[in-house]
Amino acid sequence: MKKLFLYLAALGCMTALSSCGGRSSPKYISPDGTLDKCTIRFSWWGGDDRHEATLAALELWQQKHPEITVTPEYGGWDGWTEKVSSQISGGTAPDVMQINYDWLVSLSPDGNGFYDLELLSDQLDLSVFDDEVLSFGRMNNKLNAVTVSVSGRGLFYNSDTYKKCGVSYPGTWSQLMELGDKMSVKGCYPLDLDIQSGGTAWYLAVVYVQQDTGRQFVSMDGELGFTEEDIRMALDFYKELEERHVIRTVRERIDEDGNAALYQSPSFMDGSVGGVLEWGSSVGKYDMVLPEGVLESGPFLKNDDGNSDGWMIKPSVMYAVSKGTQYPDEAAAFMDFLLNDPECAAVLGTSRGIPASQQAEEALKKSGLLSGLAYDSDEMLSDLDAVTISPYMELPRVKEMCNSAIEKVSYGKSDTAQAAKELYTSVKEYLKKVAK
Repeated sequence: MKKLFLYLAALGCMTALSSCGGRSSPKYISPDGTLDKCTIRFSWWGGDDRHEATLAALELWQQKHPEITVTPEYGGWDGWTEKVSSQISGGTAPDVMQINYDWLVSLSPDGNGFYDLELLSDQLDLSVFDDEVLSFGRMNNKLNAVTVSVSGRGLFYNSDTYKKCGVSYPGTWSQLMELGDKMSVKGCYPLDLDIQSGGTAWYLAVVYVQQDTGRQFVSMDGELGFTEEDIRMALDFYKELEERHVIRTVRERIDEDGNAALYQSPSFMDGSVGGVLEWGSSVGKYDMVLPEGVLESGPFLKNDDGNSDGWMIKPSVMYAVSKGTQYPDEAAAFMDFLLNDPECAAVLGTSRGIPASQQAEEALKKSGLLSGLAYDSDEMLSDLDAVTISPYMELPRVKEMCNSAIEKVSYGKSDTAQAAKELYTSVKEYLKKVAK
């Protein structure tokens, strides 16, 4: 992963009621360097694998710090941004929060949306993080968040499904298209993508176009980098995936799965869907619903000329402290435990990806736990010239616009030319508003 960090420096310059001690005032509290008896809240999203690992880590924390109780708040990704945003605006945010990359842009554009973690150095050891990694969490020269891991979306395949169909994992885009024709004979799809909040359908289309054109969909400072023709190319690519039976249509997914996430889809669990595109830090939820060892990492797709550029990396998740926490020392100590404690690292494993903390990574190496799907995918990604994904591409409204365009094309409500024109205009106008 060290190679990936070279791409992170570009971003470097780019509130809560606690139940502790019966205090209820949202007044800003400065650290005093001591740990007091109290209760703090910690929130995160994820799949069952992450929930189980995190709850086990909380048990370990309570053994080490019985005087500081941590109340967990957790759930799935869909709707989580809206929930936490409402908590923050209402003054009821958890003391420690797992946050997404784009939340810094939307919730703390001036750097004042979260606690400045560099004020908490008595309890939080930041020396075990590379400067490039820390730069992800800086807004207006304030360290609002610490990166838990650096990750990219990778391709993961059901090995049983591919063996049944007598085919190999694709290495190029053309090979992927050809698999649709071959695997449909067995009633299988080589891959599937979603247009829910994860937006994997648009993500893969963006990678395809970035690889072909060398242009980035959205720049780090919030400028639209794609032309209208680039967007049409992305939508044409998606439409071909459906037409070549590489993925299910939007209608088929909704008819079969409703609003369920792809890892909860009967078609994925029974092997009819043979592959997924997912962050290495989150692939565990797919692995859990299949027999052990069946899900495998596949190669990152390149074009027929051998170009593998265009794939993207970002902080998988980050930790932040509410600026209104009444117990900043205790919150910082707990965050340090999550990020750096060797025993905690062994419990959490790679449920949030390969740790960015050098101390936690070393602990996993010593315990033989630095392995698995996330590790395999990240190792392959480290050999590519990956680009840092713009936080503006991760904004929910941008995802909604892109997913809507794909849905219109999939249902035949719009051709790719018209959908591209509408998407180009809407994204460009929205970015002008939020990236001032």
